[in-house]
Amino acid sequence: MPYPNLLSPLNLGFTTLSNRVIMGSMHTNLEEQQNGFERLAAFYAERAAGGVGLIITGGVSPNTSGILAPNRVILSDHKHVTAHQLITQAVHQFSTKICMQILHAGRYGYHSKIVAPSAIQAPITPFLPHALNAEEIEQQLEDFVNCAYLAKQAGYDGVEIMGSEGYLINQFICLHTNQRSDQWGGSFANRMRFPLEVIKRIRQRLGHNFILIFRLSILDLVNQGSNFDEVITLALALQKEGVDIINSGIGWHETRVPTIAGVVPRAAFSSITARVKKHLSIPIVACNRINTPEIAEAILVNNEADMVSMARPFLADSHFVNKAKADSADTINTCIACNQACLDHIFVNKVASCLVNPRAGFETLLKFEAVSQAKKLAVVGAGPAGAMFAIYAAQRGHSVTLYEKSNRVGGQLNLAAKVPGKEEFKEFLRYINTTLQQSTVELKLLCEPSINDLAHYDEVILASGTIARELTIPGANHPKVIAYQDLIEGGPKVGDKVAIIGTGGIAFDVAAKLIATHTEAWSISQQRDYFAARWGIDYANTSSGGLCESTDNTLSDKQITMLQRKIRKPGAGLGQTTVWIHRGELKRQGVKTISRADYVAISDEGLTFSLRGEEKTLDVDAIVVCAGQLSHITYELTDFKQPVHVIGGAKKVLKLDAKNAIEEAAWLAAKI
Repeated sequence: MPYPNLLSPLNLGFTTLSNRVIMGSMHTNLEEQQNGFERLAAFYAERAAGGVGLIITGGVSPNTSGILAPNRVILSDHKHVTAHQLITQAVHQFSTKICMQILHAGRYGYHSKIVAPSAIQAPITPFLPHALNAEEIEQQLEDFVNCAYLAKQAGYDGVEIMGSEGYLINQFICLHTNQRSDQWGGSFANRMRFPLEVIKRIRQRLGHNFILIFRLSILDLVNQGSNFDEVITLALALQKEGVDIINSGIGWHETRVPTIAGVVPRAAFSSITARVKKHLSIPIVACNRINTPEIAEAILVNNEADMVSMARPFLADSHFVNKAKADSADTINTCIACNQACLDHIFVNKVASCLVNPRAGFETLLKFEAVSQAKKLAVVGAGPAGAMFAIYAAQRGHSVTLYEKSNRVGGQLNLAAKVPGKEEFKEFLRYINTTLQQSTVELKLLCEPSINDLAHYDEVILASGTIARELTIPGANHPKVIAYQDLIEGGPKVGDKVAIIGTGGIAFDVAAKLIATHTEAWSISQQRDYFAARWGIDYANTSSGGLCESTDNTLSDKQITMLQRKIRKPGAGLGQTTVWIHRGELKRQGVKTISRADYVAISDEGLTFSLRGEEKTLDVDAIVVCAGQLSHITYELTDFKQPVHVIGGAKKVLKLDAKNAIEEAAWLAAKI
């Protein structure tokens, strides 16, 4: 059997999980939509059908003070139970177990009624929390117990108590947020009293034939967080009180260390889980940046954990486990850790989905149903929009021919995969190529069809992408000028002094390419050690919170200046959950930014520009142009006699990215 450890059952005594894979908790924002619980039931059911052993739902609050934001889901009354039964009944059609996560946001709530152990405002919300008094703490405890009881009535197999990521329980545990002097604060024995009371009371109320998971923060990554001895003390106490599984949590939401973005190496924190595991007799779960069955299996083989939790990988591919079981890992649509359609969506109150799988979260709305009458379709351009449209349309039964003028599919995904921190895009390219090979799509590379060639098709889809906007100033063709595509592809060498025209996403990619320490050829352990040194992570957690001084002094010898015509923060169009990482790296490397620059000319002396009416010349060796893109269509649309659909960059470049292009392709493929 492939992946024998990952796919082996786990006996908890009173119940057995079919394998060691957990679909970790993530908020989808589905609950708040019209027919939200029906949509959520379909979302979870599809993952259960895909073979995952255990699902943990997104966080459900035990009371109104614990919600993350207004109108979020609460389970505090019997009237709420019926909606949750839609979820449990849908999942229990399969062998999968499902636990509901109970999450009290504490000071992280984005509303005026938030509470916390102490009245200390979080840096990520504008609200000052009310410090709970003893009577209010008692009510909070009872609300946790009541929520767990109602979860059992709703048919859940258990609950996960969210004790990490900086939410209420974590706030009680750490000095960072607990400055109390009563029985709930001060000594660590007092600070861990709240989570232990939650577990103790739930066990007393519900008995032992109910899965009880505690999400334990094993590395807070904030000052005055828990140290390793405190983590172990709490873990052992939780085990004694009857917790069945310890799920590991890494970092608070306010930490300034990346924990799940693409710059984080795969399984970067599994060694910490391994250290905790040595002290426990109950299963512990590894988490964060585990996105392939090979990585997951290695964690179990190396005895670093008993189970693995993957959240976003189940957005990317609901049948992750079944594909692994069938020894078809090459067909898994792998999470690329981009955050663009999941976390970035949640931050603007949209439904969480996935760049590589736009059906995620839209299972009841976006369906690729078999067609009653197949059409002959031509797709021009095999970038992300064209390639994914072809895959989806062929899946429905259409006869699809995919034309691509270059010798490879993927378009600018091929560039993205060569940008430091975006190497996971290689996995998406692998998925596209594998899926095309196994589909009925006829792929024609090095072929740009004429209007006459296309006349034989019922409908035509133009997905020919974009071309780079060129400079229109004197010297635009000077040898110092380099196209961003050429630089990212690894073509021309640049000197030590570089100007980048533009401060958008592509300009950030270029800067990353120029300044990064290239670690792609390193082993995973080397990448993890470098990551820890770069970001100041103490994996041993000897300090309180696991933070230490960065020991990475590798600075680029490049002198880089980014210029833009507008006045705005560099990277203004990038996702807010990752842009801070990139801005921080540019700042660390001394990259300068000039705004309100009007480009005048390029010459042997460098780049001349006007700044507030004064001309200046940057003495640079190279000028990389990232001045935007233009839609690229080589046909006159009026020449077509049949229906023509323009998608992706060929249609619109404003706010263009792969996520929007693939999403547009998917919806068209579903209805054509």
